[in-house]
Amino acid sequence: MSFFRIDTQPARIPAWVLSWFLFAAGITAYFYAAEQRHRENPDDRVMPTVTQMVRAFQDAAAKPAEGQEVQEAPQSLIQRVRGSMLATDTLATARRFLISVALLFPAVLLGLHMAMFPYMGAFFLRFFQFFDKIVALSLLPILFIAFGIDELSKIMLIVIGVAPTIILDTVNLTKSVPREQIVKGFTLGAGDFAITYRIVLKQIFPRVLNSIRLNLKAVMLFLFAGEMIASTDGLAYRIALLRRHMGMDTILPYALWVALLLFAVDLGMSTLNKKLHPWFQE
Repeated sequence: MSFFRIDTQPARIPAWVLSWFLFAAGITAYFYAAEQRHRENPDDRVMPTVTQMVRAFQDAAAKPAEGQEVQEAPQSLIQRVRGSMLATDTLATARRFLISVALLFPAVLLGLHMAMFPYMGAFFLRFFQFFDKIVALSLLPILFIAFGIDELSKIMLIVIGVAPTIILDTVNLTKSVPREQIVKGFTLGAGDFAITYRIVLKQIFPRVLNSIRLNLKAVMLFLFAGEMIASTDGLAYRIALLRRHMGMDTILPYALWVALLLFAVDLGMSTLNKKLHPWFQE
């Protein structure tokens, strides 16, 4: 069969159909099972119908969370959306997420210097190889004791969980640059830092961005762990709160919203990488 031949490429329309088949099959299976459960029990809350999820998502996107102050004066649609539960939680999680990702770039520079300068490698490498094997979630109680339950402890959890991996990956990528290019740089009169930043960093940076992209899910995982345990806002906090009330009609749209946001960030980073480095080929 041509389906199992290495040199066979699907045509455009079959490729498009195949790429969306599992999505369509999963959605169809879910709504069929939900319909069957609601026929047997109209009050079923485990598998909400599409109508229930749409209504719950509209409420989350247009109404403030319970306990928040409600403005008595009439508001426009934009004002209601900005003050809604979904917008409040999304902005809180996005702020922590972006701060944590920004703190990963100094880790890239540290890994670059560790690979380029032997004394820095001898000083840091073994420590990070060991530290990378520590399960970051096991340090969560220590972080809460040391930094409190505010923003800093959640951000530190993400940095501790992801930064060692980024550092070691940067070290490996840096060492993969051919030594001949470094020697050639010296023969042309370049100094140590010029070679580090203008030859090596420029070559590895596209792969470093891809490494950070692959760790976005880990960043969100650690962020969700911190928000679920100690927070008063955020997407994970809301999911944990709704879980106590079996609010599956809101939990499922929230989970899909998180996946959509991560997909958008990943796509944005991929597009930015292609714009900044059109020469890069994996």
